[in-house]
Amino acid sequence: MYKTSFIKKAFLAVMAVFLYSCDKDFNAIGDGLIGDDHFGLEAEKYDVVAFNQEVTPIQSNTMTPNALGILDNPLFASTTANFVTQVGLSSYPIKVGDSPVIESVVLEIPYFSHSTTTDAEGNTTYVLDSIYGDKNGKIKLSVYESGIQMRSSYLSGGTQLPQFYYTDQNSEFDSKKVGSRLNDGDVLQNDEFFFDAKEIVIKTTDPTTKVETTTRKAPQMTLQLNKQFFQDRILNADASKLAAEDVFQEYFRGLYFNVEKSGSNPSNLALMDFSKGVITIKYKAKTSSTTDDPEATEDKEILLNLKGTFTTTANFLQDARNADYQSAVTTNVNKTDGDERLYLKGGVGSLAVIKLFSPTDVLSYDSNGAVVNGGNGVSDQLDEIRSNVAIKNWKVNEANLVFYIDADKMAGAQEPNRVYLYNLTDNTILADYSTDAVSAYGGVISLGSDKRGKSYKIRITSHIRNLVKDATVKNVDLGLVVSLSPTTVAFNALKDKNDITPVVPRTSLLNPLGTIIYGGKTSASIPEDKRLKLEVYYTKPN
Repeated sequence: MYKTSFIKKAFLAVMAVFLYSCDKDFNAIGDGLIGDDHFGLEAEKYDVVAFNQEVTPIQSNTMTPNALGILDNPLFASTTANFVTQVGLSSYPIKVGDSPVIESVVLEIPYFSHSTTTDAEGNTTYVLDSIYGDKNGKIKLSVYESGIQMRSSYLSGGTQLPQFYYTDQNSEFDSKKVGSRLNDGDVLQNDEFFFDAKEIVIKTTDPTTKVETTTRKAPQMTLQLNKQFFQDRILNADASKLAAEDVFQEYFRGLYFNVEKSGSNPSNLALMDFSKGVITIKYKAKTSSTTDDPEATEDKEILLNLKGTFTTTANFLQDARNADYQSAVTTNVNKTDGDERLYLKGGVGSLAVIKLFSPTDVLSYDSNGAVVNGGNGVSDQLDEIRSNVAIKNWKVNEANLVFYIDADKMAGAQEPNRVYLYNLTDNTILADYSTDAVSAYGGVISLGSDKRGKSYKIRITSHIRNLVKDATVKNVDLGLVVSLSPTTVAFNALKDKNDITPVVPRTSLLNPLGTIIYGGKTSASIPEDKRLKLEVYYTKPN
């Protein structure tokens, strides 16, 4: 019994020391700030001013993926996406051979897709991952030789500067296209083109052994191109034109992809990785140098990639905007009180400007945290939070912005899966994003029981903690955009700079979708539980 009692006392003593040490460490770390789970605590909520900002023509060269097609979105705009790319030979120099005669020219560009099932015979069913709009949509697709030599840089005042191409330059490239449409296969490859999700199955039979071989490919764009054009431009070209990349880029300036409505058919739009595109030229050339038969030929092929050493591309995006949307992001913007609805649209669309704390007179507090010098008596929200931490000894546990979707306005519309919040003043990522861009930071759409989008939640705990701990930290404006990928954090330059920002996140340019969310303005048209506010969870001393 004595031993049992002693062991119990010793155990309790060790536990007391352990808990005391943990408590000391817990309170020392974070300087009054604690972990990232709010343990069911209720949030203190603070007002937010948020308003719309139009995105004007934007740099769109040398990025992946790119849009191609037409997306009709009655809430925002009808977007037409065209594309231009340089083309390079797979190797230099190439030797065509004697008396070449072309047999086929095929352009192949894989789609983004994933497989769902494979049957007993090996046939695989695929789903396309990058199609927006009507799943049965069709477009009129035309591929031309480009008449403009694209450059990656230019010389100005003795300095080499990067060459930018912008989303509004379609008319320039369209007016300089060369000759006739190159894709001259059946109607499903041009006038009624559609993004086909079917597996590509090719069966060939060896003429000697009669053995049949089956080749399978994931879904891809497959276009038969004009044979005479490539006979003249490649097979019959002077050898010097095919000897080096820079010479070839001057000689063959690339391909221009143009889309139009296909009659009365509904249309759609796809995101594609054009850099994986390949043109395969198959032809026969004489082999008289290695055989006594002067008529003998051999099968040969030349590959052209939709990327070369000096690859430059550009995506052209033309929007025919809905009148209400155009007004919301241009003439009816309220930068003082904020807007009732925030319109986020990718491409040449719009973003939201978020101002967390309204500037007021600097406040002073007594030992109990009460305002003793407040000028107009309106508490500055950031000073209030700093007072809660410094004087009341509250501990900031978590801070969030929750953006609620206007379900009525978005009814039936395709919603973006993710939004992205960033430092708009300095055009950089937030501290929370660099900690964990995918899981802790958030921004992923939350679905309701009806499988429709309900909200987007973004954690900005580290951002708020930095503002609370250090009064010299700048209270920057935040930008909110739709996002395609959580790992794309580069920025693209606006062609015409505005008073808000000279650049826009590339992840927004890549996403063609849009969403409408509630702003932070006090308004009868906004349900109070869906009004945008900053939520801060505290641990408060007893």
